[in-house]
Amino acid sequence: MGKLEFYFSIFIAKILYFGLKLTKLSSGTSFIGMLVLKICPDFLSFANEYIEKSKINVTGTNGKTTTSGLITHLIKTSGESVINNSMGANMLTGVVNALALDINPFQKADYSVIESDEAYLEKIYEKFDADYLVVTNLFRDQLDRYGELATTKKLIQRGIDKKPEIQLILNADDPLVSSFDSPKSPVFYGIEEVIYANDTTEQQSSTEEIFNCPHCGKPLKYSKKFFAQQGHYYCNCGYKRPEPEYKAVVTLHKNSSILNVNGKEYKVPLVGLFNAYNALGAIALAEILGIKNVEKNLSSFRVAFGRSEVKYLDGHKTLIQLIKNPIGANEVLKTVDLDSQILIAINDNYADGRDVSWLWDAEFEFLKGAKNEIIVSGIRANDMALRLKYAGIENIKLIPDIKKAIDYAGKTADNNITILPTYTALLRINKLRRLKKCY
Repeated sequence: MGKLEFYFSIFIAKILYFGLKLTKLSSGTSFIGMLVLKICPDFLSFANEYIEKSKINVTGTNGKTTTSGLITHLIKTSGESVINNSMGANMLTGVVNALALDINPFQKADYSVIESDEAYLEKIYEKFDADYLVVTNLFRDQLDRYGELATTKKLIQRGIDKKPEIQLILNADDPLVSSFDSPKSPVFYGIEEVIYANDTTEQQSSTEEIFNCPHCGKPLKYSKKFFAQQGHYYCNCGYKRPEPEYKAVVTLHKNSSILNVNGKEYKVPLVGLFNAYNALGAIALAEILGIKNVEKNLSSFRVAFGRSEVKYLDGHKTLIQLIKNPIGANEVLKTVDLDSQILIAINDNYADGRDVSWLWDAEFEFLKGAKNEIIVSGIRANDMALRLKYAGIENIKLIPDIKKAIDYAGKTADNNITILPTYTALLRINKLRRLKKCY
């Protein structure tokens, strides 16, 4: 009976998704997943047999969608099939939704690449198998949901404990990530050196946070620090950055980066050091899997919506960069074109995190040299406007309605446009027909 329920749930999911797509009311990522689990509570257990080679997960605070997208792209362009929750719906119902829509009952996929919210990894692993887990980083994020970093780490560790045979691929430069426990020796990746090319500028944070050793609790020391707690760290107790198997020298350009990894050169068509880390994690996994033509295929990658995505608004090139926490926002803010028309859209819905105090930790002072007025929008537009004023920015246009703000940006821009939205603001923006895809 269970297998019949499994097939029926897939049929219903596909029909419902088709109907939602026709009406353009919703992508249905949560609703469809909930309905599938109502019909077939053991859906994930049955789904296991439809992945033939390897099941891959990606988790961490920032970079999950981009890293899983890069891995998926490298697998697809090598000629293999893959299932991926590409829209970034990474809680249990979102993962179930992606599997239900992509599984073909008559044909197995070679791989699954599933990004998972840190809090839902354990729940997913209760019924869904896993071969590899890439952990990107652990930054302070959505305090109203998970609390501080120690809590987030425990949530991921509980997921790892469910699968003792899993192969971890860990960011060696993050002292919390590199300290995860597993019976199997982890594979580490890390950056050796960062070079800023002539067409870009190194921007340093004005705040220096002290980060404590995950073993003894005393402040870590650094021989090199790239951003936040990421770098080459060591502690008097003996804890230190592990030696990475996949080492990169990164050259950052204005709109891309070059990664020299263990003697191979990879061009990454993404902006910022944070995306270089995402690419390095994907490269490490692809090399472990033996994926072909990684160097060639990486350069043709196109980002998931809102993650350094380029669209056109009224003929203006428009870069959309998701922001959701202080560290991620800071790295994005460092890359903003100050000559562009800047629009910031802040919501505080559940998926964004209700606590917007992170706006005061993010360094919006990076925008002080903006050529044009900065448009602020969304549910918490007033909070964002106040934060900009405290950053020393006076030329602010307040338009709480996101659609009206987008319309205004398109009409008034004299050059490129930069949009910095939180997650649900991004979903709203993505539905607006004024924004055209860049092919």
